[in-house]
Amino acid sequence: MSLELQVSAPGTKGFMSSYLEALALVERLHRLLLDVIKDEFERVGVLEINAVQALLLFNIGDHEVTAGELKSRGYYQGSNVSYNLKKLVEMGFMHHQRCEIDRRSVRVRLTPRGREIRDIVADLFSRHAEGLQAKGVLGTEGIEEITSALRRVERYWTDQIRYIY
Repeated sequence: MSLELQVSAPGTKGFMSSYLEALALVERLHRLLLDVIKDEFERVGVLEINAVQALLLFNIGDHEVTAGELKSRGYYQGSNVSYNLKKLVEMGFMHHQRCEIDRRSVRVRLTPRGREIRDIVADLFSRHAEGLQAKGVLGTEGIEEITSALRRVERYWTDQIRYIY
């Protein structure tokens, strides 16, 4: 069935319109998050790292991981991860070491410099969480509802990839 037919089916036009609006909002929010991180790094004078790389350092945190593990967690595309990990190692934000068991695999972890970047992002997110609550933008219930709804969409999309295609 074509998208046009689905939209014109009784009772679905409103849902389809809201679904497309939600998809566009998710995309815009991700881009806006990267802009917010970029602005924070400009404010504190950290210019040698981009927002995607800073978010990567934040998501790695105190763990030691491989590029494959980051991809399997669903955070990043393959070439994007490999490129950014290589750059972060070259710039001294990460250590890398060949895996003892599988010599093809490289494990990475943050250097003290990488942990500084992670801490800047963590502080930014902490301030935002406090601000959202303090200004009444979102409370505990609201954020839990949003998170729960996004997890259901994530499960649905994951099922579509695994079982339909």
